This record gives sequence, C-alpha cells and structure tokens, in this order.
Amino acid sequence: MKKAFIFDLDGVLVSTDRYHYAAWKSIADEEGIYFDETINNRLRGVSRRESLKIILERAPRTYGEEEEHALAEKKNERYRASLENLTPADRLAGVSETLEALRRTGALLAVGSSSKNARYILGKIGYGDYFDAVVDGNDIVNGKPDPEVFLKAAALLHLSPCDCYVVEDAKTGIDAAVRGGFCAVGIHDAACYDRADHAIKAFSDLLGL
Repeated sequence: MKKAFIFDLDGVLVSTDRYHYAAWKSIADEEGIYFDETINNRLRGVSRRESLKIILERAPRTYGEEEEHALAEKKNERYRASLENLTPADRLAGVSETLEALRRTGALLAVGSSSKNARYILGKIGYGDYFDAVVDGNDIVNGKPDPEVFLKAAALLHLSPCDCYVVEDAKTGIDAAVRGGFCAVGIHDAACYDRADHAIKAFSDLLGL
C-alpha cells in the first residue's frame, strides 16, 4: 500500500450530482438551451467555466465573456443554496468506515477537487478538518485533466506522486492522475476506464490495494 490517498470529492466521498444538474438545468432552460442528463455526465470532473462552455455548445447564440461569467456565477449561487441540505448522512456508502481504517494503517488522506465549493461541502458532511490536505478549484489555475490539483495535494503531503493513490470516478480525473505520475484508482463510472491502474467496485475495496 502506498503512503497516501488523494480523493476526488463529488462522486467519490459524497454525491452532489443532483444539485449540479438542477442548477445547470435551470440556467439552460432560462436561456432556451437544450440540456439533459447525458450532457450533464460530460461535466463530471470539469471546472465550472468549462462546464458552461459544454452547455453553450447548443446555445442558439454566442455569449460574451461577461455574460458567461454572469451565468457561471448564477449557477453557483443556486448550487450553493441547495448544498444547505447536505449532512454527514450524505457521505457515500463505506466512506466513513474505510477512511478510518486507512488512517489506522498510517496512510495520509487528502482531497483534490476542481470544485471551488469543496471546502464548504466537506464542512457540511462533517469533514471540515478531517483531511491532511485539501486542494480545490480556488487553489489551481488548470482544471482536470491537468494534474495540477493532485500535484499540489501531494506537495502539501510532502510526497512524490508515485507514493500516492488518486481515487476518481471520472475519466478526466483518471487522465489527470496518470499524467501526474500517480497510481490511478477508478471507482463507479471510472472503474471500467482502461487507463486506471486499479478498478474497485466499492469504496471499501481500497483496503485491499
């Protein structure tokens, strides 16, 4: 087992997909842009601004930079308002027990998320001060598949990428981990991605690595 685990947040430790979808859907509907769950799946692991660009691919007109910024901020306001409903009960299955077991082995634990709301979400689910390092969208210039978020997390842990597992549910996250020299672990949608070094069916399977 390696010295550390760096986790993506959404879809790995907690799921806020329904809140993202509802917020983006409301924006798209107001702008007369077609948006469905298939398009929403393309947004997984992608930054807010890049997500908006994907949505605007179907827009009937071109948007200026200021308009795009305003739409992205409006989406985030609606999304953050919905996050008020999050509690520790929203941690995904097996997360609490597995993190405690990993910590008992001496492994360091970190979060590497492109979301600018990551710290807020961690606080809502009871993990505000739990991890040894947290890097989110406020700390990086380049989103996934660039490995910046994971490289910064490893640096905060004072470890080399080769000493860290990265646990991801999105292909863009696996790509970022591989590009950064990490050992990539795919779960959920990323479990069938052939670029992942390991595939796990359940979060608790991390204990078997």
